[in-house]
Amino acid sequence: MSELVSGEAFLALFRDVEHTAYRLEVRTSYGIPEEDEPYRRFLLGEDPGLEWFEPWLNLMREETGKGKRVERVRVIDEPPSDYLRFELWGTPYNLAAGEDIRFLARDQAAALDLPTYDYWLFDSRILARLQFGEHDRFLGVLLSDDPADVLRHVQWQGAAWHHAITFETYQKEHAPPP
Repeated sequence: MSELVSGEAFLALFRDVEHTAYRLEVRTSYGIPEEDEPYRRFLLGEDPGLEWFEPWLNLMREETGKGKRVERVRVIDEPPSDYLRFELWGTPYNLAAGEDIRFLARDQAAALDLPTYDYWLFDSRILARLQFGEHDRFLGVLLSDDPADVLRHVQWQGAAWHHAITFETYQKEHAPPP
């Protein structure tokens, strides 16, 4: 299972999952072509709109509507990078679509000895390790169903989830002073 999977084959992993898709996000930027223009507008202080985001949000609504869980832990810096601020802007839309996104400070992630790469776990059976190329461009995922490899990532999932805080708590703790 070491071929690079992207596009519709990657999205099919969410349709095929029976119970839970979990992601650890550790990067400070992501080069996703569909996000280039919205991200540029965000940096200019403009409304990035949602047209570019709707395909993902629709997929999440559809799959979580079937009772599946989609969980993420985002490792975040203080202050957050520009891209992480962009993700914070979009988080309420992810949550409204049924995702459960938690936040973990980078120093906590390091103390937990979490990996320094992003991955998805599907039903704690399939590991999808995200691959990036030049300029942080997302290339796809490498899949593994090796039990030892999957178990190591499930253990990291448990540690990260246990220490991560909700978006609401993150907002309260990082709100600017009045």
